[in-house]
Amino acid sequence: MTRQAEFRGGLLNPSAPEPEGLTDGRNRPAGRRYGVYRNNVTVSLREALAEGFPSLVSLIGRENFDHVARAFLRQSPPKSPLMMHYGAGLPEFVATLDQLKHLPYLADVARIDLAMRQSYHAADSTGINPAELQALDEDALLATRFAFAPSMILLRSPWPAGSIWRYTLRGGDKPTGGGEDVLILRAEYDPEPHVLGPGAGDVLTALLAGAPFGTAIDAGGDSFDLAALLDLLLSNNAVIALNT
Repeated sequence: MTRQAEFRGGLLNPSAPEPEGLTDGRNRPAGRRYGVYRNNVTVSLREALAEGFPSLVSLIGRENFDHVARAFLRQSPPKSPLMMHYGAGLPEFVATLDQLKHLPYLADVARIDLAMRQSYHAADSTGINPAELQALDEDALLATRFAFAPSMILLRSPWPAGSIWRYTLRGGDKPTGGGEDVLILRAEYDPEPHVLGPGAGDVLTALLAGAPFGTAIDAGGDSFDLAALLDLLLSNNAVIALNT
């Protein structure tokens, strides 16, 4: 192992010995300073994860979250100096932890936290004028393929993840019911999660896969509310092009 790799490898592992031969600018042993630096790095990364996953912190408590974060840090150290990207693997990591198996919805709620951050940092785009859609005749509309804003993210969960996320961070009625499809939209600067109605997740999944509008809406089923979905997409500038 190179000296540099030894230095990096010990930063996120408090049980690792301090690298031998470290000295300060005056050629004095710097082992104790390495320990302080190691602690500061760990604390800073834990804080970054806590800020990026507020619902997870609220659901399991800060002390438990710090234990999870420390374990995650050792397994998945940062690969980029840009902390806004760090923690993408945390929801999957949470799903593997035996001590959290009694809260099976945690990973999906954490995915909403992550998607909110990803949406916030996604490239800007401009929504279409709704008149463009209204101008299409029926045959043209059914054959049209939609292009969506980079900030739009669809999450599908067998749990009421969207309702749990909202209840945890914003209060309101306690979540009940089954699975939910959650659409993250950023109308302007701040993203917002929206729990979709029946069939809307299937329709959007088809549209995102490149299906024409007519084929996609057939996937929605009898309970699908087309007007509600179009109003949600257009009012949040989610549709950025119509490919006819």
